[in-house]
Amino acid sequence: MKYSKPTNKLLPAHGLYAITDAQLTPEEQLSDVVSKAIEGGAVMIQYRNKSADEAQRGREAHLLHDLCHVRRVPLIINDHVDLAHRVGAQGVHLGDADMHVHEARALLGGSAIIGVSCYNDFQRALRAQQSGADYVAFGAFHPTETKSGTVRATIELLHEAKKHLRIPIVAIGGITPENGRPIVQAGADLIAACHGVFGQPDVQSAAQKYAHLFTAVGKTFVI
Repeated sequence: MKYSKPTNKLLPAHGLYAITDAQLTPEEQLSDVVSKAIEGGAVMIQYRNKSADEAQRGREAHLLHDLCHVRRVPLIINDHVDLAHRVGAQGVHLGDADMHVHEARALLGGSAIIGVSCYNDFQRALRAQQSGADYVAFGAFHPTETKSGTVRATIELLHEAKKHLRIPIVAIGGITPENGRPIVQAGADLIAACHGVFGQPDVQSAAQKYAHLFTAVGKTFVI
């Protein structure tokens, strides 16, 4: 298996991309469980909270920024470019209703990691790459407990994307250590997981199982 070599030096080449969820983790437990995910092998953390008010999001994002800085793991903020800028996060993840890549880049700077959700839309991924995104995310590959009504991405999409994209590919949506190996083998550089990590009794062990998916298929890079 060959992984795409990131052009952004802050972006990990491969591994587990763990995404927080307020429904799974109360604010008072956030630092502890994210620490355990990193100890288990998470190489990037995304802060995602759709239900909190601005004050709570600010507190939690600052908390995770400090934690991730010490652990030398990039922190990505979901949706809120202004929050990413305010707390000094390493980047932002944009959905279809969020700010354009160009606008986010202008605010966050050239070194920021900017990721774009592309669902099952290969053309959207091409446009994201052309706009300067650092990675694209496809999914959901399996039914997921985090989101309802998701579109379904396929292994064939990963094969096609790997042929034409120069930036890393994130796979998301219902991916577990048990069903994730074919997705990694098909071209996913990073596996994003929320419930599969933070919804488990032993977060560190859950993260380790995802990390082992990448060990199992090798660690060579496209030059």
